[in-house]
Amino acid sequence: MSGENLLSGPPETLLPDDPAAREALESGVDAATVAAAHPAYSAAWADLADHAFAAGDPVTSYAFARTGYHRGLDQLRRHGWKGHGPIPWVHEPNRGFLRSLNALGRAAEAIGETDEATRCAQFLRDSSKEAADTLGASE
Repeated sequence: MSGENLLSGPPETLLPDDPAAREALESGVDAATVAAAHPAYSAAWADLADHAFAAGDPVTSYAFARTGYHRGLDQLRRHGWKGHGPIPWVHEPNRGFLRSLNALGRAAEAIGETDEATRCAQFLRDSSKEAADTLGASE
């Protein structure tokens, strides 16, 4: 017996930081410029999705959000995520993926993709209740 707690569930997945991309975005560099220079940085795609949605363009928001979501999934898998388990909001590098997932659900709802919107909201809540609460995701 290994002494491992088999009932604890999968471990948290913590994505690595991308300081250059984060600092560029935080210093006001346009999100499109950051996404072009750092295409794996989901936070830039989430910003683009948020701006498009706020501008009344849910289709473009959907495309940006889907890109950030898929780039984030790629990173999660490379860092041990097996398709389920916690992706904590408190870990700042996870926020780009979680924001992209939320934006994808919001845009899906806006374009009438209700099933996808529901799946995204559930995935977000399952991954990080704190992210769902913070981002105001519907249940």
